[in-house]
Amino acid sequence: MRQPYDIDTLTDVALRVFAERGFDGSSMDDVARAAGIAKASIYHHISGKDELLRRGLDRALTALFAVLDEPGAGEGRPIDRLQYIYRRVATLALELRYELTVLVRVRGNSDAERDAMLRRRAFDERVTAIVRSAQNASEFDPSLDASLAVRLMFGMVNSIVEWYKPDGPLPIERIADALVQIVFDGVEA
Repeated sequence: MRQPYDIDTLTDVALRVFAERGFDGSSMDDVARAAGIAKASIYHHISGKDELLRRGLDRALTALFAVLDEPGAGEGRPIDRLQYIYRRVATLALELRYELTVLVRVRGNSDAERDAMLRRRAFDERVTAIVRSAQNASEFDPSLDASLAVRLMFGMVNSIVEWYKPDGPLPIERIADALVQIVFDGVEA
């Protein structure tokens, strides 16, 4: 027997379709087919594809901003806070793979995408402020542009969504540990 769908489970299906085919390359027919329901049934829950995109992007961004409110992100030395945030975002990239895949691929082609880009910039700005605090505390190389460092650090995290396989040999913790080590300790033996 087919499971009944609600707005959250439809959003789950739509995010998987958008991540696999791209938002512009996906249709409501694709979402309905992936859900195993008639397209008309989807419109019982939402107004269209853009609403599904907005819901998915909101999930991703809400999760990212929630990390900034966790004790590990707000207490202690700036470098420790930065490492905590970086590890948590890496873990989120694996746990919320479809949400973050869709988020990192937005280009500002719709109101939902432009809103998401603004919110993502606000997140990056908050992390950049922590990098600057770490630089002022002599915990982070002051010769690096803080904003550029944040973009490059999260660029590594963003790439995970392209190759990570949940059933693969690498557990989430090992990937997050490797990212933190590469960024904060380097790779030189």
